[in-house]
Amino acid sequence: MIRVVIADDQGLVRVGLRKVLEVEPDTEVVGEAVDGRQAVDAAKRLRPDVVLMDIRMPTMDGIEATRRIVRVDPDVRVLMLTTFGLDSYVYESLRAGASGFMLKDAPPEEIAAAVRILANGDALLAPAVTRSVIEEFARHPSPAPETPVAVTALTPREREVLDLLIGGRSNPEICDRLVISDATAKTHVARILQKLRLRDRVQVVIYAYESGLVTPGSAGDRENP
Repeated sequence: MIRVVIADDQGLVRVGLRKVLEVEPDTEVVGEAVDGRQAVDAAKRLRPDVVLMDIRMPTMDGIEATRRIVRVDPDVRVLMLTTFGLDSYVYESLRAGASGFMLKDAPPEEIAAAVRILANGDALLAPAVTRSVIEEFARHPSPAPETPVAVTALTPREREVLDLLIGGRSNPEICDRLVISDATAKTHVARILQKLRLRDRVQVVIYAYESGLVTPGSAGDRENP
């Protein structure tokens, strides 16, 4: 059973999300929070698998709450829900440790599916989100340092998979590009995350750009046939 905490300062939103998730046979809403501070407390006390987190809340916003939650328990996945479009919030949310980002008006089935994706240890990295993160780095370029030591421990095949992950490629797309099985792709991704000490593929993108491993435009250029 997937344990979920809903954090939003609007009661109607919490009720709506609860109804969406309670009809799912594998999902249980174990708690709610009306602000970021309550969300942090609920995550510590209830140990959910996924937290649905609003961004703009009183007392403590969702970004800071996310940062504190994943610092205490890296196994908790945070799905950011907002009424705002893909803007600077995306970068700050993902950098804080969120594993996904969706609009509140997304269809119920998509929200339920997103919860499952995060609970399974993966991340919701849509191409639009990837582009938003890349654009943020493009606005604030930094000199590229030497290749991080952790990356040098990757095998040549793992480096290929890493490049595709940075470009937001899904496992099926990785399989098609490298002509490998789904099981092999999952193994490569798991080993990359382990070697780089990252939680999910969203954090791979953040790591790659912050470390200077790639620069805006380079990842997409390498991926094109």
